[in-house]
Amino acid sequence: MALLRLLAEDAEDLPVIASATQDAVCRIGDIVFESKARRLTLTMNRYRWEGPGGERVRSALQIGGVLGVKARRLRRTAKDAVLELLSLEFTPGEAPGGVLTFQFAGDGDLAVTVECVDAILADLSEPWSTPRQPSHETP
Repeated sequence: MALLRLLAEDAEDLPVIASATQDAVCRIGDIVFESKARRLTLTMNRYRWEGPGGERVRSALQIGGVLGVKARRLRRTAKDAVLELLSLEFTPGEAPGGVLTFQFAGDGDLAVTVECVDAILADLSEPWSTPRQPSHETP
């Protein structure tokens, strides 16, 4: 089974990574910002939407060229608190930069200001089965 590896270098590439990471779960402690390296890494268990169903895989999403990170309604001291990623969106700023916003269940978000879109998503493990498939309410 092939592990997923995706690269986004502009705003048009991001929806593919956003789709692959929708409903991923991570702990607050699995979000690491390295200010000197200007890099943000989220290590997560993502649902394999591209797979046969009923599987999760350990993955990492690394964002490069990070100028700043702002958290809203996320308690950074609660390292074991679990977050569910609902969406990932890019709001353009001064080209080619902008803000990547990670929206989590419970109304928390992470706004990442970037000098350009530079994102890599890579699976780190073999998939494992899960009895719980994410479901989304529709109006």
